[in-house]
Amino acid sequence: MIIHTTIGEPNTTDATPAQTARPSAVTPSPAALSGTSADGAASHPTATEDLTAAAAVPQRRPGHLLIASLDVEWTKNYKIKNGNVPFCWSITWLQTSTEPGTPPQSFACTSAYVSAAGQTQDLIDSADLAVGAMLAHADVIIGHQVSSDLAVLRNASARPLECVQALRDRWHARKATPVPPPGTGPRVIDSRYDVDTVVTGTSRRLVDVCTELALNVTQPELARHSMTALHRIWLNEHDPEARERISVLNLRHGLSAAYAAAHAGGYLRLDQPLNVNRVLHDQLAGRFEWLATPTFQQLL
Repeated sequence: MIIHTTIGEPNTTDATPAQTARPSAVTPSPAALSGTSADGAASHPTATEDLTAAAAVPQRRPGHLLIASLDVEWTKNYKIKNGNVPFCWSITWLQTSTEPGTPPQSFACTSAYVSAAGQTQDLIDSADLAVGAMLAHADVIIGHQVSSDLAVLRNASARPLECVQALRDRWHARKATPVPPPGTGPRVIDSRYDVDTVVTGTSRRLVDVCTELALNVTQPELARHSMTALHRIWLNEHDPEARERISVLNLRHGLSAAYAAAHAGGYLRLDQPLNVNRVLHDQLAGRFEWLATPTFQQLL
């Protein structure tokens, strides 16, 4: 079973399963929902509660926009075709006032991680459903070089991913239609390619973009092990800290990309330095024990 962690914003209604019907163009296929392949063969079954958790969307507050940020982690093997295998994804939801102001320091999120090898398709199916919820409910969708995340999901899948493909199409069309007409779906902003109005440095690595915008995104998770090594430790030794390190790293990517791209898009203003690790801690403490370790605490 995929490990889903769904967290709502403090002092608001927690994230709940999306109730609004998705457009047919971005509805997951019956095969994805039933756990069967396109030819009818049984796949590794995806639990219904997994799919429900994946589609969690926060309740929109009056006078606010919903901004959703997607980030995917995968093992990398460029020597073989489609050798990149996703194992973790997250969606971070920010609510910004329709009158741009200081960045919100609370967020809702869903984090997904495989609990064992052989669950790749389950993870991909839940990601496709979550992307469908983003397309149906978000006003703005953000990612850092999100085209790569979507390509990895698509290429690793044993069946078509209608929601992922729909978001890929919107990503490719974002330059032609930067702000879609009302009622036609969310705007897409990429924090790698669409931030030239707010950063002047030549590097568009997420850490460099954030540094220029005074977003503190120090990431201690990979100090002793690479991401691949940490993921291997989780699969082989079932060490929860290894999984939590990657999950928090992944959520930091999504949250910081959301801040950077929302600033570039005019949805908030980054006028003062912001410690993203403090925001993560305040929202996620008690759900990830990694945040209580001395290593993480010294970032606060």
